Amino acid sequence: MKKLVLIILFINCIVSFTDAQSLLTPELLWKMKRINSFSLSPDKKFVLYEVSEYSLEKNSGKTGLFVLDISTLNSQKISSSNFSEYAGQWGKNNEIYYLSSESGNTQIWKTDLLGKNKIQISNVQEFEVEGFTLSKQNNQILLLGALKMKQSLHDKHPDLPLTNARLEDDLMYRHWNSWQDQNKRHLLLFELKENKLSSTYTDLLENQFLDGILPPFGGIEDACFSSDDSKIFYSCKKKKGKDFALSTNSDVYSYDIKTLKTSNLSSDNKGYDLHPKISPKGTFLSWLSMKSDGFEADKNDIILYDLKTNQKNNLTQNIDLTIDEYCYSEDEKKIYFIAPFKGCKQIFELNIATKEWKQISKYEQDFLSISVYEDKLLTLRQSFIQPTDIVDISLKSLRERNLSSINRDLLDNIELPSFQERWVETSDGKKMHVWMIFPPNFNQNKKYPSILFCNGGPQSMVSQFFSYRWNLAYFASQGYIVIAPNRRGLPGFGQEWNDAISKDWGGQAIKDYISTIDVISNEPFIDVNRIGAVGASYGGYSVYYLAGMHNKRFKTFISHCGLFNLESWYGTTDELFFANWDNKGPYWMAENKEYYLKHSPHNMLNNWDTPMLVIHGGKDFRVPETEGMQAYQALQVKGLRSKFLYFPEEGHWIMKPQNSVLWYREFIEWLDTDLKK
Repeated sequence: MKKLVLIILFINCIVSFTDAQSLLTPELLWKMKRINSFSLSPDKKFVLYEVSEYSLEKNSGKTGLFVLDISTLNSQKISSSNFSEYAGQWGKNNEIYYLSSESGNTQIWKTDLLGKNKIQISNVQEFEVEGFTLSKQNNQILLLGALKMKQSLHDKHPDLPLTNARLEDDLMYRHWNSWQDQNKRHLLLFELKENKLSSTYTDLLENQFLDGILPPFGGIEDACFSSDDSKIFYSCKKKKGKDFALSTNSDVYSYDIKTLKTSNLSSDNKGYDLHPKISPKGTFLSWLSMKSDGFEADKNDIILYDLKTNQKNNLTQNIDLTIDEYCYSEDEKKIYFIAPFKGCKQIFELNIATKEWKQISKYEQDFLSISVYEDKLLTLRQSFIQPTDIVDISLKSLRERNLSSINRDLLDNIELPSFQERWVETSDGKKMHVWMIFPPNFNQNKKYPSILFCNGGPQSMVSQFFSYRWNLAYFASQGYIVIAPNRRGLPGFGQEWNDAISKDWGGQAIKDYISTIDVISNEPFIDVNRIGAVGASYGGYSVYYLAGMHNKRFKTFISHCGLFNLESWYGTTDELFFANWDNKGPYWMAENKEYYLKHSPHNMLNNWDTPMLVIHGGKDFRVPETEGMQAYQALQVKGLRSKFLYFPEEGHWIMKPQNSVLWYREFIEWLDTDLKK
């Protein structure tokens, strides 16, 4: 009998162990599949979508293409597993064109709905194909590629083949995470006949020595054909060197394929003009526009350009929202757009004729892309605790339907955190939105350590994002309450709130962080003796700034790629328009000296008394590595417990799988040391 009881207990232990759910880990994050993009087939029956998968062991990833049958919800992978195939586009007869390295370098290929009958379309050897777009009749292809535009040092000194020197004579010699070289991105038009590109091409940007489509994040989405294939519309900042570094003034251009003439359609606007898009019937051209030169986070409006009358109309001028993405209804009467709004990225409907608008989605989640089919919206959706999937939304009932669940096998076995929103009063009497992410199985009768999440940007809303670099659900899964305020200087709460941070980095936004902690600390489940602050970019700056004035509120800090010394940062950063707009301009100007004295964290070093982990990437040219090194050196000289985690081959973000896992491990180990004693 005693033996039987022991056997039963043993079986119960096994059952309870196997039934127990695991917690989110960095390793699980890198096992997750990531949907990058989607597009509807011409007949609106299929969805082509792109999925990236990663191998932690190989420290690399591959991207593949899938076709989803909307009627059956069955998905089929149509690409090979031996190499990446991506940037898929529909041909007019439901063929699929895509980029692949199957032939040894990146070229355009074509296949059918089943991924069979593959044909190589391009065989360009002069440059790497970065992107492409098809004409409506599929008889022309516009390619994005980098052409050699000037002599290199090796060309100039052929007898010195082992030299690795650089010789610069202008600004923008490096950008975000890469050095500029003799190759510049251009738009190249080819004819397509019998599944082959012509041997010659037309360079839309001619021989101008510039980057063409805006680097580093702009791509072929900044170009499109007219509905009759007679013109190409594209956006470009036709500046170089110092002029490029000091300005955001890009424009939308019309290129006539027959006459070879180019017209500037947005010359009256001095800020960003980006992402031209043709309407379904070809009546309108539209693009996203910011009015202020030098302000990269200005209000983004939708400009509608009537191709018959050449009249422009700002559709969203009187809507206090900044637009991320948008699409047309099939009848061209409405536009559906995505915008940051009160802590989420929501979907809105806009009547083109009347400019009346309304909110479509009202869920605590983010929507990332959008298309229309039948009486539904097709979109990508994510939240703090759910990675990206494809859903559709009925325009009649507004109900959502999942079309994909690509990580269900992993998520079904994970105990996920929970979240809720709060509103707290700031020091100047405003109401501020705050997200709180709680550990799995949260018990409000217990006391928890917590971390204040300081967001970057600085104008970047804390929305319902599922990040693989800064995953708030993972932090919560390690037993921390994550406190994430939408402090001053973020979109989604009106343009006045968004603009309030410019030229006031160490002002009200920092006070908002203090207000958040002072209010939330009153909750009985917050252990006021175990609170840390973490952040990257402007968030890293915020950590440095808080370290000099927090008055014992925080027990530990982590600053990733933070700005420590605004003077040295101004002298080494890439996009000077950003420094000039947000931080008033050069530090050596007499009228700016007081600003730099007040707002640069390094001027408050005498008050630093708290342990700090500093993290930086060696290829971060937005916030160069010396910012982290200066902070770490000061911490060491002051005798404060500190570590410097350095990634020589990473930029502003930690992108390699094994580097990312190491980052997470060191991050949590640092927090645990100070907050879980």
